[in-house]
Amino acid sequence: MSIAEAGEFGLIGRIVPRLGIGETTEIGPGDDAAVVSTPDGRVVASTDVLVEGRHFRRDWCSAEDVGHRAAAANLADIAAMGAVPTALLLALCVPTGLDIAWAEGLADGLAAEAGLVGATVVGGDTSASPTLTIAVTALGDLRGVAPVRRDGARPGDILALAGRIGHAAAGLTVLSRGFRTPKLLVEAYRRPAVPYAAGPEAARLGATSMIDVSDGLLQDAGHIATASSVAIDVHRDAFDLPDQMRDAAKALGVDPYQWLLAGGDDHPLAATFPPGAALPPHWRPIGTVRSGDGVTVDGKPWTGGSGWDHFR
Repeated sequence: MSIAEAGEFGLIGRIVPRLGIGETTEIGPGDDAAVVSTPDGRVVASTDVLVEGRHFRRDWCSAEDVGHRAAAANLADIAAMGAVPTALLLALCVPTGLDIAWAEGLADGLAAEAGLVGATVVGGDTSASPTLTIAVTALGDLRGVAPVRRDGARPGDILALAGRIGHAAAGLTVLSRGFRTPKLLVEAYRRPAVPYAAGPEAARLGATSMIDVSDGLLQDAGHIATASSVAIDVHRDAFDLPDQMRDAAKALGVDPYQWLLAGGDDHPLAATFPPGAALPPHWRPIGTVRSGDGVTVDGKPWTGGSGWDHFR
């Protein structure tokens, strides 16, 4: 059945039962607006848009994959503030000829990714559009801690990373060259593995700044450097190259550090911590904060690309 055959309310009727109800949801889908409790008294909010052909391709990703990716892009931003995600809002613009089963799969992916952090989709909107577009807004709760911003890094701080990096970018390159393996890299592109709990943990550990690495490590570290008026030096030897990534890079003629330092879509969290901070193993030091400005690699300017730009 196409979405045109189901109609707007038929589409909504097929999606809503798949979304579930979260603990903080007082009123979910079905009214003019949702009501979500905010125990902390402050609401953390973020939004992100995925456009077919720009951010995903249906021949590369299943509907569930796209749902996971759309949710992760927003939930990671909430975690990067040191908050716990609580709810998502979905705006879905679809071609009327799209099979309604695809929209159901999208809803399943959104609900599954949100469920990893105890959040749910609480409402949204639908519209016909010639271009499949998914806009998600995420809400979060700080649970009594101060938000971790980008402007708190200080000279002497340690730059650390939680989560995998470079895998999704490598998977994108593999897919764009017409291949479907290595599976590790392709699946990383299709579904991020975001360390959501590391965000609130970093806040408790005294992180001075933090960011979701969505567009490339060097570019996103640059946002911290600019906001904090500091320089950041990233150390190449801090990164491990999985065998699959090393082999794929050799076969495709790509410098794997381009994936690690400038690739996006894995959504690890990068944070700065005071010198001497006792960090758990999943927060691995990858650089240092210094006086000055800009981002360098092993003390030198990086001559490759720095990351994704939506308008480039």
